[in-house]
Amino acid sequence: MAIVGIFTALVLAIAAFFVVPAGEVGVITTLGKVSDAPRLPGLNIKTPFVQSVHYFNVRTQVRPEEFSSLTKDLQVIEATATVKYAVKPLQAPRVYNTISTGNEGIYARIIQPSLLKSLKSVFSKYELVEIATDWNTISSIVEQSVAKELEKFDYVEVKGLDLTGLKIAEEYRSAIEQKQIAEQRLLKAETEVKIAEQEAIKFETLNKGLNEKVLYKLFLDKWDGQTQVVPGLSGGATPPVIVGR
Repeated sequence: MAIVGIFTALVLAIAAFFVVPAGEVGVITTLGKVSDAPRLPGLNIKTPFVQSVHYFNVRTQVRPEEFSSLTKDLQVIEATATVKYAVKPLQAPRVYNTISTGNEGIYARIIQPSLLKSLKSVFSKYELVEIATDWNTISSIVEQSVAKELEKFDYVEVKGLDLTGLKIAEEYRSAIEQKQIAEQRLLKAETEVKIAEQEAIKFETLNKGLNEKVLYKLFLDKWDGQTQVVPGLSGGATPPVIVGR
């Protein structure tokens, strides 16, 4: 009997301890009821045969999502949205209780619907040319929209979003390229106009500062003695000089 008692105690002791791996949290259920506080990585204790442990990965997850959407001018675009997200460790019990009993259902039930909703909402506000020529800005707007949408759930945190692989019809691609060339030419023309305006202001300022006395002094400073006639100033203050007479 003593041996049986020792063996039973040993089994209970072993069953009471469990380890939560790094990058995960443990959700405890007591006869089906979910505990509010998750168990953090390391050695933990539970009540044997009464409490169960359910593990949630709280590392950053990366999921690519291919999608298509209509633009403001009713053109179809296709691209890939790669979202980076993580379950908030302290919210794992709420996720287990209301969304999914494991990591598998989190993307399908929380992330994917919010992502697709935000993508379609943002792209419907811009024309195809705007989307193609300002892709980085659009990506930032989509990321902010997804993060805001997921704030309603408060279960997960968006770590980042990348939009890649934009696909559009070939005829529209040509139109976009022509628009970019026209914009570059316009920018060049505007730059040349600004330079010309600056040069005009420069010469106007110079002309205002060059009266007759200044010009006469500049002439004398540069005179090499070979010129036959040295002009005088108007008004007779300085008469012309004829060299050699």
